[in-house]
Amino acid sequence: MSLLTYPQEVTPPLYLNELRQPVDKVLSSARLLKSFLNNLPPNSTHMNIIIGGDHAGYQLKKEIIARLQSSGHSCTDIGPFSEDSCDYPDFAHPMAEKVLAEKTLGILICGSGNGVCITANKHKGIRAALCWNEELAALARQHNNANVLCLPARFISQELAFAITETFLTTAFEGGRHERRVNKIDA
Repeated sequence: MSLLTYPQEVTPPLYLNELRQPVDKVLSSARLLKSFLNNLPPNSTHMNIIIGGDHAGYQLKKEIIARLQSSGHSCTDIGPFSEDSCDYPDFAHPMAEKVLAEKTLGILICGSGNGVCITANKHKGIRAALCWNEELAALARQHNNANVLCLPARFISQELAFAITETFLTTAFEGGRHERRVNKIDA
């Protein structure tokens, strides 16, 4: 049998169709891998994280900043800078703007996490996710490509907040079918 002829028991169209399926699977896998690699979070050892909140989240924010800095991250603290009563939108809006400008990740912390999350999500391109466990943090990144983590300071422990933050910062967006959905978010 020469290299230019097909085996007699296989007609050319069938032979080509049999090749096409595995080739299509390889190409589909390559597209998924490319999407995954393009959406990895920034190098976690050199990430600048934008962080803010309100008076209820102030103490937890300080502890998270210290933990992140000890892990090699830098942090831009938007405020507040004390436990004095304040309005979370005054810090959530600038944090969202800075996350968008620097194309990085952010963290917002208030009592319930709801107020900062609602405020941040007013900004086109921000995908803020309220997370109170590690699984939600992972899914927020994997499926929603969340770029802002919102923590409820009054409802989680400091250690859980550290674990949620680490999960959020080290989990990549999966892309694929999720990318199509995320692209439909911005109106």
